[in-house]
Amino acid sequence: MYSWDVLDPVALKPSGDISNVFVEIGILDYRAAAKFISRLPYGRNTVVDDPLIVMRESRGTCSTKHALLRRLAIEQAVDVALVLGIYEMHEHNTPGVGPVLQKYGLSSLPEAHCYLRFRENRVDVTRPINANPPERTARFLFEEDISPEQIGEYKTSLHRQFLQQWIAETDDRQSLDEIWRIREECIAALSR
Repeated sequence: MYSWDVLDPVALKPSGDISNVFVEIGILDYRAAAKFISRLPYGRNTVVDDPLIVMRESRGTCSTKHALLRRLAIEQAVDVALVLGIYEMHEHNTPGVGPVLQKYGLSSLPEAHCYLRFRENRVDVTRPINANPPERTARFLFEEDISPEQIGEYKTSLHRQFLQQWIAETDDRQSLDEIWRIREECIAALSR
């Protein structure tokens, strides 16, 4: 995964609600918008279907942050896709989830993650770049381009279907609801 710095600094033109919000706060190019979003804290939003919820609440998840940037790309005619990927989440690529997984005897868990694709590069602005970044997610079990409107119910449904298949293939004795609860506990650990 790469971060905002691989994106082009395409100048923002007033061309819609998303663009106007960025221009009004002095963010004048697409790369700067992605950098700004990456620096907002990670945290669940109250709703996911409000296109500007990240700006209103000054926080976001992989889904809401990347959906906002995809909407901005659409308004600006920037060739950036929104991707839903499923990867094996573990402590090395998602620091903070290890203790939760260990508590339930799991080494990893399939997790749905949204990010951008720009010139065949996976771009993740969920969190800022730091001096000791986590291990890059090199392998995705599933990837699909989605629209910003698919980050809610569609993403959850697809993720749950994938987990159900994973449970069947791994002969895990836990139910889908139990695995989903563990996954929720992992996400809560990331917000701390």
